[in-house]
Amino acid sequence: MAVISGAWAPNVIWSLRGGARRFSELRADIPPISAKVLSARLGELEKKGVLVRHVRRTSPPSTEYELTALGTELLPALDAIVEVGHRLKTRRSTVNSSKH
Repeated sequence: MAVISGAWAPNVIWSLRGGARRFSELRADIPPISAKVLSARLGELEKKGVLVRHVRRTSPPSTEYELTALGTELLPALDAIVEVGHRLKTRRSTVNSSKH
């Protein structure tokens, strides 16, 4: 749990599940996150070995983030959490609609 702790860390991992993404793409994927918090989470996840940062020698230079093997191993756990969340949401909707 310590690996994915911190606000927005699971969201960052989830956004990288499809492949490498640039900082601006991650900001677009997670609209409520500030640039400062996203930068902090990316740094923390890189230190924990969950993702790797690639600086591309383009003009202008660009940076991409990609899941490591460890980061990829976390995806089934996040999938399970998302699935449970969907079931709970459906259950709440059913309970709330039956009260009215």
